[in-house]
Amino acid sequence: MPIPFLPYAWAATPERMALAAGITVCFALLARAVRGVSSSGAVGGGLACLALFVGAGRGAFAVLTALFAVTWVSTRLGYRRKQELGLAERREGRNATQVLANLAVAAACALVFAASGNRAWILAAVAALAEAATDTVASEIGQSRRREAWMITTGKRVPAGTDGGVTPSGTLAGLAAGMVIAALAAVCGLVARREMWIAVVAGFVGMLLDSLMGATIQRRGWIGNQGVNFVATVLTAGIGVVGYRL
Repeated sequence: MPIPFLPYAWAATPERMALAAGITVCFALLARAVRGVSSSGAVGGGLACLALFVGAGRGAFAVLTALFAVTWVSTRLGYRRKQELGLAERREGRNATQVLANLAVAAACALVFAASGNRAWILAAVAALAEAATDTVASEIGQSRRREAWMITTGKRVPAGTDGGVTPSGTLAGLAAGMVIAALAAVCGLVARREMWIAVVAGFVGMLLDSLMGATIQRRGWIGNQGVNFVATVLTAGIGVVGYRL
């Protein structure tokens, strides 16, 4: 029997709901075991994973798994250098606030699709996940390879890790990560191949907007880093919806 308020959800039967819940628990435990997330991050990430799985199905879970993999690897590249610079991620992994700042929008988009059947929201979810991959990988690779970055608003050199700082290597790595996420979404049938490029572009633009906000409103103390990440994914999802309708 379909969920009354989510008639288009993939997990429309008790069996599928149980499958989604079981795989989600295993995924959250694995993410905690490899220290990709803290205990609170495992709970927050698990809830986002369940929403994506229930709403959009196995393809969405595969894309989320790829996102976790590329960000986990990039976080650990050059870890000692990042420690020296004071930029290394905490050893226990990202907490719930950090995780949900990147995943909450995609999860919400999957549930909106499940409620409406409008596939624009699937593309929005994929775009938001692509942005999360692009931004995280760009930051982590940039910090692991260079001690300096360039401020996106002025072009002046700043220490690596400065809000609003970008690097060529990080930007290219982030773009590649976004392409991996979007391509997997296309392979899994979440989006059409021609829509894949909308997600890539939206994710890249979202990363630039994230850096721009970091260089302006975040540096002025008007918003924190997690707030910037959340707003960037909201804007990226919006770009995905607009791109779907063009």
